[in-house]
Amino acid sequence: MSHPAESHPAESDPDATEPETTEPSPTEPDQTVPEILILNGPNLNLLGEREPEIYGRTTLADIEAMCSETAAEAGLAVRCIQSNHEGGLIDAVHEARHSTVGAIINAGAYTHTSLALHDALKSYDHPIIEVHLSNPHAREAVRHHSYLSPVAAAVIAGAGAKGYVHAMEILIDLLPTAKARP
Repeated sequence: MSHPAESHPAESDPDATEPETTEPSPTEPDQTVPEILILNGPNLNLLGEREPEIYGRTTLADIEAMCSETAAEAGLAVRCIQSNHEGGLIDAVHEARHSTVGAIINAGAYTHTSLALHDALKSYDHPIIEVHLSNPHAREAVRHHSYLSPVAAAVIAGAGAKGYVHAMEILIDLLPTAKARP
């Protein structure tokens, strides 16, 4: 049984050259765009469908797009993560500690119950903005206390989906790496 001969350009053609690899010059500026972590907790994947009379009809994808657009205007990018699991949110905070420059978090019901998420956010050495679509103080008493507020630079509540844009604007103003907003 015969096998077709393998072709090796450098062996069969003496004039062939290896493909050039381009490495960045040490004098070239870093092209990495600083990222903002946007972290959403349980049930927020159902925005637009679940209790629209409380949370509105805007989807999580719509909110992420609004945040991305606002961040891009300031020369920033977003990393959007949603998890229905407390450990998933904590892991996301740990993973973002050294790769993002700020965070916007709507932890959903974990806002009112998770000391573990509070502790993870304490290890995050960048500005954090807490967001709530509805006003938790106008709802059940169990929603009146936030474990996240003590580690947040600001809290936006009751502004609906636009609260995320307001949070992004506040965060941008807190970041020295962001372009000035008009």
